[in-house]
Formats: sequence, C-alpha cells, structure tokens
Amino acid sequence: MHFFSGLRFACTLLISTLAVAGPTTANAETVVVTSIKPLALLVQAVATDDTRIVTLVPPGASPHSYSMRPSQRRELARADIIFWVGPDMETFLTRLLTGQDFSNRTVALGREPDAMAGHETKHEDEHHETAGHDHQHGDGQDPHIWVDPALAVDMARKIVVALSQLPDQDVAQLDRNLTRFENAVKQREAAISEQLEPTHDIRLFAYHSALTRFADHYGLHIEDVLTLNPELSPGARHVAEIRNKLGQAKHPCVLTEPQFNRQWWQTATEGMDVIISTWDPLATDIKPSASGYLEFQQSIADAILRCLPEQAEH
Repeated sequence: MHFFSGLRFACTLLISTLAVAGPTTANAETVVVTSIKPLALLVQAVATDDTRIVTLVPPGASPHSYSMRPSQRRELARADIIFWVGPDMETFLTRLLTGQDFSNRTVALGREPDAMAGHETKHEDEHHETAGHDHQHGDGQDPHIWVDPALAVDMARKIVVALSQLPDQDVAQLDRNLTRFENAVKQREAAISEQLEPTHDIRLFAYHSALTRFADHYGLHIEDVLTLNPELSPGARHVAEIRNKLGQAKHPCVLTEPQFNRQWWQTATEGMDVIISTWDPLATDIKPSASGYLEFQQSIADAILRCLPEQAEH
C-alpha cells in the first residue's frame, strides 16, 4: 500500500514538474515577424534553430497594396521582433508599426534604425566591403533593396544586431551564421557575375523599379521601366511610347512580375519581336531555408539569362 501511495506521489510530482517546464520550453522560442518573404529568407540565413518566422504578405500579393488580416495582427502582438523594409515599401504597415504598440520592437531594414544606435558587431567595420558602390536607403530611393546582394548582407548584419539584443540568444551562433552567409553570398555573387556576362548587350525593360538595384549591382542596362505605379495599367499614350522604344531596341526583353496585371504588357508587345521573361521580387517559389536567399538571387539571374535570344521563348 505504501508502495502505490509513493508511486502516485511520484507521478503527481512528475506531472507538476512537466506542467511547469512546458511553458518555459515554449517561451524559449523566438518569434520573428517579417513583412515579406525575402526578409524571411534573410532571417532564416542567420537566425538560430529555435526561431519561428511568420511572414505577413502571402504568395501572389503585393506589399504595395496588401490588407492585413486580423489573425496577422495577432501574430504581430505575439512577436518578439518585427522586420520590415520601411514606410517607403510596405505602406499598409506604416501607421501600425510606427505606433506605440510596436515601434519598440520593430526594425526597419531599409534605413538605419534608431534602436541600433551605439550597438556594434565585429562586422560593422566591413559595412560596405561587399558593395562595389555606395547605396542610400530610403529618402526617396528605390525601396527594393533586398535584390542587391551587397545590401542584403547589410540587412543580415542589422538582423543579427537586433536578434542579439533579445534575451537568451546564442550570440556566438548568430555571428557564425552571419559569417557563413556573407561568404556564401560573395561566392554566389561571383558566379552570377560570370553567368550574366553575355547579357550586357541585351536591352532590358523592367515592369517597374524592383529590378533596378539588381541590374545596377551587376552592371546591366535597363532601357526603361514600364510603369511607375505597378498597381495601375498605363494609358494608351504610354503603351504607344513603350512600343516605340521596344521597336528601336536591340534584343529587347521585357521582365515581368507575377504579382501584377499581365494584360497590358501583352498588349504592348503584341506582334513585336520581344522576349518576355518573368522574375519574382518576392521569392514566392523559393523554398524557405538557410540557403533560400542565394536561390532567390540565382532565380533573378536565371530570368535575365532567359532574355538571351538563343535561350528565350518568344
């Protein structure tokens, strides 16, 4: 009898211990919310394994015009830290993330956040080492900074600085992950530069400004950007101007994006000898992984390589 009483007591004590330990284990998880998938790929490249990443803008949607669901508002409330590009990009988040509820745990990767002032990592002295030229973030500049690999490394460094300030972070592992990412980006960048060498004579027509920073980084020539507002179809006069430029260009290629209306650019190129290739600035089809950003960079290069006459389907 004493044996069974002791056994019941031991079981009760074990259950009580597990009940206490359960929430502690759950609380060890770091919850990161990112506005768009490319930022999630950067977080995944440098974060530790106990990080859960939630992305707000779903596949097929545009961060220029997205409307957030109530369930996503609750995800923001549960987040330990929130990463976005900034008010020049995800306009649907501007009022929310700059308000009192979230501003103290939000990091705008498209500009130098105030919360990072005075914090340093061993990598900050190398801030622009991977960039062959200087870029300015925000202030009216093109906000699609993640397509430039040098700026993506900058963003990854800021992510590591921000994560390092959270409780119970393995800062040494974050630093190792960042170093690995920097080296991997540098290697992929060299490979892509070599791959794109034959495309320097191609006249690229970008759907909108999202491709500009990638093209600048790799020394490619964008003849024209088809629309300044990707949410609106252009008028007849603008379509006529685009057709005229396409007709005069040598080996023209239109690089479209899956998030936006295809009808007008199909009309604009109808009957013309123009190559059309699709790339995705939001990395919709890229599998989330530590190497996802590298695959994203390669996907952009592959879309441009399809502009070569010998590889393209008209």
